[in-house]
Amino acid sequence: MKATDIRRGHVILIDGQPCRVMEFTHRTPGNLRAFVQLRLRNLVTGNTFDTRVSATDFLEEARLDTKEFQVLYRDAAGVHVMDLQNYEQHTLDDDTVLDAGPWLQPEMVVQVEWLDGRPIAIELPSVVELDVVETAPVMRSATKTASTKPAKLSNGVTVQVPDFVNEGDRVRVDPRVGEYLERAR
Repeated sequence: MKATDIRRGHVILIDGQPCRVMEFTHRTPGNLRAFVQLRLRNLVTGNTFDTRVSATDFLEEARLDTKEFQVLYRDAAGVHVMDLQNYEQHTLDDDTVLDAGPWLQPEMVVQVEWLDGRPIAIELPSVVELDVVETAPVMRSATKTASTKPAKLSNGVTVQVPDFVNEGDRVRVDPRVGEYLERAR
């Protein structure tokens, strides 16, 4: 893959190690040659590092298998999931789950990425429905500069919601970015 085709989320091989692209910036400074600045996470060690590659370089993309799994439960060992094709159960550790952990709920269907026979990442669904368990009341006397307020969801995550959302409401959230989408009907 050409360096200019790299996007966030791609997994490339750097010195034989699989690394996920966390951030990328394509730069063309003045009279110098163009380059791509990358922030990568090594999927074997978990380390995050920055590197720069020429815009004309070719990088090897890692071959990933993606399988559909259902979340069963979570305990001290990790998140237990079941393959929906053959019903095999696997335990995903914290290094695999990363930021997806708070969003995972029993019976949720997720995509798990595999590299060389071991799970390396979870891809969450684009929409999750959760209940608002705690939110601040709207202050009537306040000026109308802010139209959002923090709300704690049933999974313990706090997101910004519009003023009209109240405790007990059910909302749809994009768990990939932790952003409110709409009130559920």
